[in-house]
Order: sequence, then C-alpha cells, then structure tokens
Amino acid sequence: VASMPVPLLYLTRQYQALSEEIRQAIDRVCDSQRFILGAEVEGFEREASTALDANHAVGVTSGTDALLVALMALGVGRGDEVVLPTFTFFATAGVVIRLGATPVFVDIDPVDYCMDPRDLRARIGDRTRAVIPVHLFGQAAAMDEIMEAAGDVPVLEDCAQAWGASFNGRQVGSIGAMGAFSFFPSKNLGCFGDGGLVTAADSELDRSLRELRVHGQSGPYQHLVVGGNFRIDALQAAILRVKLPHVGRWVEGRRANAERYRGLFTNAGLEHIVGLPAAVAGRGHTFNQYVIRAPRRDELRAYLNDLGIGAAIYYPLPLHLQPCFEALGYGEGDCPVAEQASREVLALPVFPELSESELEEVVNAIEEFYAI
Repeated sequence: VASMPVPLLYLTRQYQALSEEIRQAIDRVCDSQRFILGAEVEGFEREASTALDANHAVGVTSGTDALLVALMALGVGRGDEVVLPTFTFFATAGVVIRLGATPVFVDIDPVDYCMDPRDLRARIGDRTRAVIPVHLFGQAAAMDEIMEAAGDVPVLEDCAQAWGASFNGRQVGSIGAMGAFSFFPSKNLGCFGDGGLVTAADSELDRSLRELRVHGQSGPYQHLVVGGNFRIDALQAAILRVKLPHVGRWVEGRRANAERYRGLFTNAGLEHIVGLPAAVAGRGHTFNQYVIRAPRRDELRAYLNDLGIGAAIYYPLPLHLQPCFEALGYGEGDCPVAEQASREVLALPVFPELSESELEEVVNAIEEFYAI
C-alpha cells in the first residue's frame, strides 16, 4: 500500500524555486501601473516568437480565445466547416460553434492520440474553411501528412498542451498558418491564471489578430471589423517572461520521468498489462501528460486516488458523443479509435519535480492493483 500521497501536479515546487524572481516581475508591473498591453506584453511576444521559431506572436486572454481569434482572422463563420479531432479538450470544437460554423469530427491515430490524417482526407469537403490538428498530451501530430491532406485549406495548430514540442525539427505552431497556445497553470509553461498566444506565419494574419484582440480597432475608435477583448494581461506576460527560460529544463525533466516510468513498468512486468505512451520519433514529445492505457481503468483510478495518488482521465467522452453536439448526427462507432481510448486512458503524475521514490510509489501501487 502506498505510504505517501503523490499529486497529479504540484506547482508549489516550481514556484518555490522562482518565487523571488516572479515577485520582482510582478512588482515591476505594479510600479509601472501599465496593466494593459505595453512593454511587458511586447517583450513576451518577442521572446515567445524567438522560442517558437515563429514569424509573429500575439498574446491573448486564454488558449480558448487563441483558437477563437485565430478562426476569426481566417474569416470562419456561418456555413463553414472546420475539421478537428474528436479526442481533445472541448474548446477546440466550442469555438467553431460560437462562430456559427460546424465542427467536423475526425478519429485519432491509436499511437499518438492525434488526428488521423487518413480520416482527415475523407472528411475534408467543399465547405471546409480550416483544419485544426491538436498536438495532444505534448506530442506533435503527423504534420506532413496533415498539411498535405489540407492542401489549400488553412491549418490552425492547437498547441495548448505542446509548448516546445516539434515535428522533424520544426517547432509546433510554426508549421501551419497559425498556432494557438494556452498558458493555463497546469501547462508546461503556465501563468497565474488564464493566458494564451497565437503564432502567425504572415504579417497580414498578425495585423488581423492584433486588431481583433482590441475589438477590431484599426485606429482610435475606428472599427472596420467586430473583434473582442482578447488582450493578455501585462502581469501574466511578466510572469511568463520569468518562466520562459526554464521551460526547456522542465520538459527535459518530464522526458526523464517518462523514461523512468518505462523502466519501472518494465521491471514490474507491467508493460504487457498497461499500454505505455509512445514518444514517436521526430515528434519531440514534451509529456504535458503521461497517459497510459489501462484495463479496468475506472477501478484503477479509484484505487490510486484512494491511496492519494493523482490520476486523471483525458478524456472520458469524445466530442462527437457530447450531448451538446447531438444535433450534428454523430453516434457510437463513428470514431472507434477515440471511443476505445476514452475507455482506457489514464494520466499519471509526471511533473519535473517528482522524486524517484514518488515515481516508484505510483508504479508499485499499479502493480498491487493488478495483483489483487
């Protein structure tokens, strides 16, 4: 039986190491009294675009709004279709509906959990206005095949879980027309609340995004289009600037923990029972989540939680089966790979500050569960 709790995520350890620097950054903003856009936001956008090898980067209010404003910049609206994977966080589809467009759901690849390019080809149509591949759990989708399948249709990369991941040496968010990032506190690069970023390949999209994030304003009180209030806070930008130089080290810590898990599961003889995540070659997996496939998944999760070990399900119900999308006409069996994944996936603690003994604790508990 586990002797100590192991949280799914424990941000306090990360904060303790950077607290002094972060407080100085917050004080800097408070002293300036510049809370909306300004030097901190410009500095973060510049540093982020460099880190991501992106031509342009625009700070926004959240990962959800990053997707929303990016689709607005592409002119997505009523009568349009947007193709996206069914196995992802709700926001990927929610923003499509909010613009009056229709999400078209695609099944996933069983190995990387990302959009299946073959299914994408089958579902692109005359009304397709955008394709949104999701780099899920920190691993890049099969971008070469996705870009090829998309053809002339703009590709918006959903990078909410994948800051720092890459595809054949190219940073996610720099491959398609745009990339949408989230800085929700649980991300590999997280702020102290909500925050997001949109990367853009060309200056025309960059200009459009910057207009749209301030209510479509092209000059003082001049509105050629209707936008929204999508500005990232200067406080969040300042905090992110402190954290940004450390992300590479944190990602390496997650990769090292994933490798340790593999050894521990193998030594325990569990690799034939539990499906371990694959770090596909050339995909730069950042392990935002460490997701196993587990028989009797719900029982295992309850067992671990009872022992104080954090374990979570991403995602228990694919989007095409969500009640709010019932009118779209999808049913059980339409995306079988995603449906099976939703019954089996379980995320385990993988944050970089975990100790060796905590990782052992998790695997020992799983070994005990399957021995019962």
